[in-house]
Amino acid sequence: MPSHAEKVTFTGSQGAELAARLDMPAGPPIAYALFAHCFTCTKDIFAASRIAAELADHGIAVMRFDFTGLGSSAGEFANTDFTSNTQDLILAADWLRANQRAPQLLIGHSLGGAAVLAAAAAIPEVSAVATIGAPADVAHVTHLFDTSLDEIRSAGQASVTLAGRPFTIRQSFLDDLGQHHLLDSVATLPAALLVLHSPQDSTVTFDNATAIYEAARQPKSFVTLDHADHLLSRHADVVFAAQMIASWVMRYVADESGAAPVPASTSQVVVAETTQGAYLNHVVVGQHRFLADEPVSIGGFDAGPSPYDFLATALGACTSMTLRMYADRKKLPLERVTVEVSHAKVHADDCLECAEGRTGQVDRFERRIHLEGVLTDDERRRLLEIADKCPVHRTLEASSVIATALA
Repeated sequence: MPSHAEKVTFTGSQGAELAARLDMPAGPPIAYALFAHCFTCTKDIFAASRIAAELADHGIAVMRFDFTGLGSSAGEFANTDFTSNTQDLILAADWLRANQRAPQLLIGHSLGGAAVLAAAAAIPEVSAVATIGAPADVAHVTHLFDTSLDEIRSAGQASVTLAGRPFTIRQSFLDDLGQHHLLDSVATLPAALLVLHSPQDSTVTFDNATAIYEAARQPKSFVTLDHADHLLSRHADVVFAAQMIASWVMRYVADESGAAPVPASTSQVVVAETTQGAYLNHVVVGQHRFLADEPVSIGGFDAGPSPYDFLATALGACTSMTLRMYADRKKLPLERVTVEVSHAKVHADDCLECAEGRTGQVDRFERRIHLEGVLTDDERRRLLEIADKCPVHRTLEASSVIATALA
């Protein structure tokens, strides 16, 4: 399902304008999520962008933003601490509540995971929280600059290099970390919890995930991200994490999309409006469920194929299946068939393939067939002839009878 993104800004806890991105699904969102990135990272880190895209594909809108002083957000990072990050999250939720819908899902990566655990109680609509590689104690972050701790304590601050960039860390940051007891927040978490962590995480070790999970009340779930690193830098790892979150959260969020229920399979094909937008429809074919829609250019969400896309699909699928049946029966070395189909309305006078006597606008399907395998020229020509004998091809070329009645 194609998605799109919107750039937004809101005022953070220290009065600075914070830059955010709202990844929206093609149709009305089932629910909204808020994503908190890792310490000194940004909203555009690979893990955040891929998880947001994957969730949008599952119908969940995701807002992610740069904490104060990071990425495209204004303000001074040196003036921030864990408390200000938590307040930024709450203000992001306030923006969503005022402009879209309040988040039902919070997702946090690393120290962002600790932040969503601390902020959840202040966002009453939250029914689910997912953490990825989160520490059980926010003071864990000090190991990133432990060689500078003496300088910070003696001078009040120090410049430390994190991920190749210099950051000013102040004593006030350390003092604030000591005021938070994260496992107390976990024990009273008013939402379902999903803990995702890699046993191979060398930045935040696996025992942190165990502590968080053991402190939480039910409902809670645990997913091990085997062989992943802390930042989920491999595409397969971040997609797996996103899919786990998307599947898990559907048990805990209320569907806010306004979609009418999928109809029962009462006929060979059943098509019914979702009541979302002008054209979005449920399509039921036996046990199969999918969507039909129109492009954005004519007022749809582009959340599914258009009616003519389905028609072209029928022609392409029938062509491929017919060629496979023929090749198998004749024992031809046909390895694979690929069919490209496009459709257009053209004038009969401009259509070389049109039957004599056709006038006005006609539907023209252009079909390109790719045949893989060691085939002779005669075998290829014969397969091309067989393509024209596929049942859907014959139906489209012949006159059909459509009997219509009110139910």
